[in-house]
Amino acid sequence: SVLRLLEAQLQEQRREHEEEMEALRNQVDLMQEELEKQQQAFLQTLQLSPEVQVELGLQQEITRLTNENLDLKELLEKLEKNEKKLKKQLKIYMKKVQDLEASQTTVPVERRPHERNMQVAVQRKEKDFQGMLEYYKEDEPLLIRNLIT
Repeated sequence: SVLRLLEAQLQEQRREHEEEMEALRNQVDLMQEELEKQQQAFLQTLQLSPEVQVELGLQQEITRLTNENLDLKELLEKLEKNEKKLKKQLKIYMKKVQDLEASQTTVPVERRPHERNMQVAVQRKEKDFQGMLEYYKEDEPLLIRNLIT
């Protein structure tokens, strides 16, 4: 049974190899045909006057540049579409961050013990010293962000 399995694998590999060889032969035939066409076009071009040769060369270059330009436009459109998608995602994430920040400010006081002290201190300080604020050092980025927004 192991011998049969190996034989089957060998036959499968041989079949795949023959298919690959056939595909390669077809590819070589197509390339030879293309080469012959290019050689004939080149020989015909050599028989033309220098002015016509230059004109044909310019036409070929214009065609090449036009195709390259179209490829670049397509790439630009893809990049712009991707940029729009990323901007939408950024807006969504910014909204989530704002919602998260808003929900943090509405979290019950008992879940944020150090903020309870800050809130009490802020209320007491506002009565005596308007504009003064007591806060923990680790809350500084959040405080600045809230002041800005």
